[in-house]
Amino acid sequence: MATVYKVNKGINQSIEFKGLKAQYIWYLGGGIILLLILFAGLFILGLPSFLCVGLILILGTLLVVKTYALSRKYGEYGMMKALARRQLPKHVKCYSRRVFMKR
Repeated sequence: MATVYKVNKGINQSIEFKGLKAQYIWYLGGGIILLLILFAGLFILGLPSFLCVGLILILGTLLVVKTYALSRKYGEYGMMKALARRQLPKHVKCYSRRVFMKR
């Protein structure tokens, strides 16, 4: 019997899958694809298969843990807000009082 996963929570709600929200689902999927390509490259280079599998398992575990941590910490839009906040200047210098004077 096939397993059915609930993906959407409702109208105008962000996609959530097993605790991952919005763009973090794509980040995890892209990371897994990169790990598959890395495994294939290491295997083609002639590294022992146990070493390749061990390295990919460690990196995969780190990927999943980090992705879930980001999803929990920032939520749906929080990471975009944090990146935008870093681009704001700390101070605005104004050498003239004309800005604050009423005309």
